[in-house]
Amino acid sequence: MHWIAPSVLSADFGCLKQEIECINQSEADLLHVDVMDGVFVPNISFGFPLMKPLKAYSTKPLDVHLMIVHPEKYVERFCDAGAWSVGFHLEAVDDPMPIVRLIRQKHVRTCLTINPDISEERLLPYLDQVDMVLLMSVYAGFGGQSFIPETLNKIRRVRQWIDERHLPTLLEVDGGIHLKNAKEVFDAGADVLVAGSAVFGAKDRQEVIHQMKNC
Repeated sequence: MHWIAPSVLSADFGCLKQEIECINQSEADLLHVDVMDGVFVPNISFGFPLMKPLKAYSTKPLDVHLMIVHPEKYVERFCDAGAWSVGFHLEAVDDPMPIVRLIRQKHVRTCLTINPDISEERLLPYLDQVDMVLLMSVYAGFGGQSFIPETLNKIRRVRQWIDERHLPTLLEVDGGIHLKNAKEVFDAGADVLVAGSAVFGAKDRQEVIHQMKNC
């Protein structure tokens, strides 16, 4: 599986409808929505008000990534706002399973995320409990960072665990993804690549998505 999820955080919000329409017409599989609270990460992005136009404009499913504290307070609202999947950080909670159950009750896909300094082994108990895991290949909270090469080994290990258990769990990777490393990341075992500036910073966004998806 080679899925591409452009991150709307890198879009030009002055012409959001046109930006999303460009993605609608591409081979992208998802639209990635980064939500930052200024607490779990040092930046603030956007929240519920933006979900309405995103849902209205996008024909791609909304892949919501919550970089926030206390995700249990908000996951249901993001589900109700039209999310296809809702992901939150394992390191932001004591026990992820009650939050996973909240999302599941809304018939929305669940995703568990870890930052680069968190051991991938912490995901092991939950691989069969979630629909997707997201490995950050940069530290959450800022766009335009460089891919951390050590992430490739983490991807390979998580891929092996998923395959050994014959799980349908998707493996997503986010951070520093571009045309030059997309094939390497897919080859390591990723199913879904999140790309922000590599897509929205390109002159021909649809061609970039095509090349990344088919690399």
